[in-house]
Amino acid sequence: MAAILARAGATAAASGSLPKSTGRRHRNAVIVAAGTATGQAVPQEGALERPAWSGETPLSRLVGALIAFKPLYSLMKLASREVIIRTAEKSNIPWREMTKKVLESDVYEVFERIRDPNLVYPDYYLSPFHAYDDGNLSWLAAAEAEPATMSIAKRAISEAKSIEEANQIVRGSWLNAIEEHHLKYSGNCEINDILDIGCSVGVSTRYLAEKFPSAQAVGLDLSPYFLAVAAQKEEKLSRQNPIRWVHANGESTGLPSDSFDLVSLAYVCHECPARAITGLVKEAFRVLRPGGTIALTDNSPKSKVLQELSPVLFTLMKSTEPFLDEYYMLDLDETMRQVGFVNVCSILTDPRHRTVTATVPY
Repeated sequence: MAAILARAGATAAASGSLPKSTGRRHRNAVIVAAGTATGQAVPQEGALERPAWSGETPLSRLVGALIAFKPLYSLMKLASREVIIRTAEKSNIPWREMTKKVLESDVYEVFERIRDPNLVYPDYYLSPFHAYDDGNLSWLAAAEAEPATMSIAKRAISEAKSIEEANQIVRGSWLNAIEEHHLKYSGNCEINDILDIGCSVGVSTRYLAEKFPSAQAVGLDLSPYFLAVAAQKEEKLSRQNPIRWVHANGESTGLPSDSFDLVSLAYVCHECPARAITGLVKEAFRVLRPGGTIALTDNSPKSKVLQELSPVLFTLMKSTEPFLDEYYMLDLDETMRQVGFVNVCSILTDPRHRTVTATVPY
């Protein structure tokens, strides 16, 4: 399979069928972002608008055809899972220990308190992804979410000597981008209320709460399993303003309009079809106050690292991410402008991820 994909990629490059630049692009262009402040190498853009293995390219269609073949897809799913766990454990992330600790805890009691039994799940959320047949609606997915999140940072900063160092760079760069944007464009509006949409097991929510300790943070997610893990962990922490957890759809939160100063979506959009991403952006605009900031951090289509992934890795990744092509094809900056946001800024905050920030006008 790898040989077939490698030949297809080489053929696409030779024939000129890879995506062409549509705007001002420079090979290996330097993005002013995280690296300068951390002493790490500054993240770089690749030569393309998006990876050759995404969208409607011949290579992408070939990968899609392979994934659509069910016996092969089942093998890919297992292989992807093994790669993720093995990579994490090589980085000293105690994946199996952390998973076991959650599954053997009292998290099930928290689940009953936090779940909204009347919530209707959107159709896309019921699709298998991340190598789980039930997607995020399962205890295994919830128990493995934190070690998986930790491995994101280590993959992004492979040269980091520890998970802690990698997290400090990845999360620090993301939080700095949010703070800098808000200070520049909010008109002195303080961050008093934070909404973290798609908060998963609360990792990003806790980072936001620690960065802005005087603010009241709300973590919102469609998965009651993830929220139960987040809430159980939060109950054991001592915090000036405890995080509130809400089981709801990020496209229709039910929260009051003009009630937040910051809305964050961290590693959410690549898991959603384009229509859902647009819905999330619209809902963020509704619940933000004038001068409020939206911040979306996720895979960057322009990342040099992602554009140069090996055929095996990008095929395994696409096999567990059914909406990845839609995410890469969507012009996120323009979507935010059409919804009404201004001051849209997109930067590489680490070699794999971008942070897109924007403001609700007064």
